[in-house]
Amino acid sequence: MKWSWRAGRIAGIDVYFHVTFLIFLAWIGLSYYLQRRAVRDALAGLLFVGTLFAIIVLHELGHALTARRFGIRTRDITLLPIGGVARLERMPDEPWQELLVAIAGPAVNVVLAVVFFFGFLATWHAGSLLADGFDLVGGPFLSRLVWVNVLLAAFNMLPAFPMDGGRVLRALLAMRIDYVRATEIASNIGQAMAVVFGFLGLFTNPFLLFIALFVWMGAAAEASVVQLRTALGGIPVSRAMITEFRTLAPADPIERAVEHILGGFQQDFPVLEGGRLVGVLTREGLLRAMAEGGRGVRVGEAMHTDFLTAEPAEMLERALERLQRCACRSMPVLFGDRLVGLLTADNVAEYLMIEQARLGRRPSGWAG
Repeated sequence: MKWSWRAGRIAGIDVYFHVTFLIFLAWIGLSYYLQRRAVRDALAGLLFVGTLFAIIVLHELGHALTARRFGIRTRDITLLPIGGVARLERMPDEPWQELLVAIAGPAVNVVLAVVFFFGFLATWHAGSLLADGFDLVGGPFLSRLVWVNVLLAAFNMLPAFPMDGGRVLRALLAMRIDYVRATEIASNIGQAMAVVFGFLGLFTNPFLLFIALFVWMGAAAEASVVQLRTALGGIPVSRAMITEFRTLAPADPIERAVEHILGGFQQDFPVLEGGRLVGVLTREGLLRAMAEGGRGVRVGEAMHTDFLTAEPAEMLERALERLQRCACRSMPVLFGDRLVGLLTADNVAEYLMIEQARLGRRPSGWAG
């Protein structure tokens, strides 16, 4: 995610914080300070919020480590003012696996609530429990953490797809009906919940407006992804790859690639040496090389030698996932050691639209 900085690594997973998270911390510190103009209040507020987000990291780790048991890696965890986001490489294939991954986060909060509750009881002084022990606004630090975890578990289990509760709903529906239909129902319910969040946010907490926007856009995006995966199911890469393309050699001047780009052929170029694929020259690599070395640069100096490839018989769904994960526009397709095609997100989109038109369906708005 742009404008994010790495805070550390837990259980082999990088944890980042977004710049808006720092702005949020500054706002919290200032708000607590202005109440009594006391630095101590500001530090206490920051300590509580810092502990809250540490709990959120544990919540996201619950999802990530459960997904790991099913062979699914987590790219990273990013902290935002509205909470945390664990980016899984993919969702589980089986509904029961998604169910377990979804409930793992709230389950962590339930366990933490029990731990903090008994910790609070261990430090409880006579008579304080009824007086202020479970004060939602203030009260002892541990009792506040009990309520924080209870509220996090309860809020995340709301059926607002793609929040945890919405994923639980989708998984339960998918056990009985088609996965795409289950996603569609969960997405519609999620967007309805987003409207409710937005309405409440207008009159109560403005953060509900951000949550409403996240839920609305997330529900729509995930529904589109599922529809795409279904449309690509069972289709080999060979059906959607480009078979007419230009190649370059390492000794070619960079100007040759410029001519091809301006001629409208393509933007990324496989680089062959003796008929063997040795690199890929991307548009970004070309522009960077020209800015640093001028027109005298050779292709071999600007090409990437670390690149992903696909095979003609590979399923298009999996190949496209890798293509999107590497944040590149094209992927060479190899049959053995021989280059036979290029796979691009744009061409996959064109292929889908043509196939939908052949079936008499209205083309979807997806673009790679």
